[in-house]
Amino acid sequence: MKKILLVLLLILMSTPLLAGDPPAVGSDAPAFNLQDQNGDWHTLESYSGQWLAVYFYPRDDTPGCTTEACNFRDNIYAFKAIGAAVVGISVDDVESHKKFADKYKLPFTLLADEKSEAAKAYGVLKDYKLVKLASRQSFLVDPDGKIAKHYEDVDPDTHTDEVLADIKVFMESAGASG
Repeated sequence: MKKILLVLLLILMSTPLLAGDPPAVGSDAPAFNLQDQNGDWHTLESYSGQWLAVYFYPRDDTPGCTTEACNFRDNIYAFKAIGAAVVGISVDDVESHKKFADKYKLPFTLLADEKSEAAKAYGVLKDYKLVKLASRQSFLVDPDGKIAKHYEDVDPDTHTDEVLADIKVFMESAGASG
């Protein structure tokens, strides 16, 4: 009987509870007010008027997260050239973000969601009871603060190129219709 209870407990603890549904495409992006790797505060409104790639990731300095961050780093000039910003968010703390950003020379903002509020608001929080993580998902926020696209299945190797291409398509279609 003890073995059965132990197995059930392990299954329960290994199955994450998700924090709700992500915001729908076309809806307002959930607001945030979080510190970056330097201790400076950032809000969603800070990025008003420009395209914003908000990518959530599980942990600093882990293989997939490092690949994704370095790909954003390597393409940061392409984002800047089209007037877009990149923000990475995880539930790691400011100090962890600082070490991660310094180690890989990340030239963009990493936000510390230590209370998991942004991850919950965006519907990406995985709560394993003993540990909370943001799942690897991204949101493209348009200059008006609306969700333009939600990326649920993110491949760290190709995601940056996908986001850049999508921003360009959205910009072209806005230019054609405007």
